[in-house]
Amino acid sequence: MQNKQMTMGDTIGLGFMTFAFFLGAGNLIFPPFAGHMAGDNTLPAMIGFLLTAVGMPLVGLIAIAKSNGKVTAFLPSAAATALTVSIYLIIGPIIAAPRTGLVAFEIGALPFLSADATNGQLYYTLGFFLITMVLSAFPGNLLDSVGKVLTPLLIFLLVGLAVSVFILPGAEPGVPQGDYASSPLTKGILEGYNTMDTLASLIFGMLIIDILRKKGVTEAATQTKYLVRAALIAAGGLAFVYLSLFYLGTTAGDLAIGAETGGQLLTQYVTHYFGNTGVILLASVVTLACLTTAVGLVSACSEYFNELLPQISYRIWVLLMCAGCMAMANLGLKELINFSIPVLVTVYPVAIALVLVTFLTQKFARPEFSHRLVLSVALVFGIFDGLKVAGLDTSFLNFLPLYAEGMAWLLPTLVTMFVCLFIKKPAKAETVA
Repeated sequence: MQNKQMTMGDTIGLGFMTFAFFLGAGNLIFPPFAGHMAGDNTLPAMIGFLLTAVGMPLVGLIAIAKSNGKVTAFLPSAAATALTVSIYLIIGPIIAAPRTGLVAFEIGALPFLSADATNGQLYYTLGFFLITMVLSAFPGNLLDSVGKVLTPLLIFLLVGLAVSVFILPGAEPGVPQGDYASSPLTKGILEGYNTMDTLASLIFGMLIIDILRKKGVTEAATQTKYLVRAALIAAGGLAFVYLSLFYLGTTAGDLAIGAETGGQLLTQYVTHYFGNTGVILLASVVTLACLTTAVGLVSACSEYFNELLPQISYRIWVLLMCAGCMAMANLGLKELINFSIPVLVTVYPVAIALVLVTFLTQKFARPEFSHRLVLSVALVFGIFDGLKVAGLDTSFLNFLPLYAEGMAWLLPTLVTMFVCLFIKKPAKAETVA
């Protein structure tokens, strides 16, 4: 098959699509609340957040391109499958995808429902994931339906919100609260975990390569070129959104009184300045962002499980994924977030380590051994951090560096990575004549 070249418009559309896939529920609700909590310490908190919510997803996409989608090639097949399945389930029907429907409901629909609409969440999530199912069932049209139609409208709405944040008068930053007072950089890094975008980058990268292949872009080098361009467009868009939302939360002042989540803070902000028009604007932004992310997540998960179990068709997997998402969504947003935090704190170190070792593969004399050792260390110490966040008594581990901050995995993983650079190949035994 002849290798095709994409037009500038198609490349921009691919970048918009990538941006839209990442820009989902957590991307809109976490930054403003983090900015409000950080107060005077917003700058280091924002830097930390951007590291894990923009920098690592960008690096993750480039790692996928560099490895041609085979970032787990040096792991045992069972371990590689287990890791990949875990990531797909986390960003798919267990946590991330259901969260998109819940946030879309709570910000995009709940303000317009009467108090006695007891089944509103059930009906809304049913409709939300039915639309997701229809869009996901035809993955060849993703670039056209998401990248060129929905996303420009989403960007237009977000730009309007961002401009208002910088133009309208805001309050002075408040006093940092909680961990933002003592360790804002680390807290920002951990807050960036909640977007799940580093995990998603490992999946979206492969989805984009598949879309490029279906568009006739068959050569690995050309796929890498377009994937890197799409990653840069997406990273720029995400950084713009996060900066404006952080600033919104930092300067919210009295508008943040009573807000317990970023979603509530956003609602109170737009209600104050724009009234019903602002609420409709916010509902549109959140609904579009969550829908485009849900489509990306369901499509990626269905593609993977169809390859893993080809006896079940792709569209049946889409149906199963959307049914699972709707069931999990109706557990409630608070319960879903509380469940997700220990899981993410455990898994994220492994994902970050996987991305980093991908760039060092050619530097390792024993790449297979190095990959396995580094990821094993990241997993063990990630489990320690996860147990702590889950509320279990792990005080006997307080001696570990950065354990109090929830990042005990970092130094051991980096040290292991560094040591592996100096491990040499075993000497071959000489043949006895």
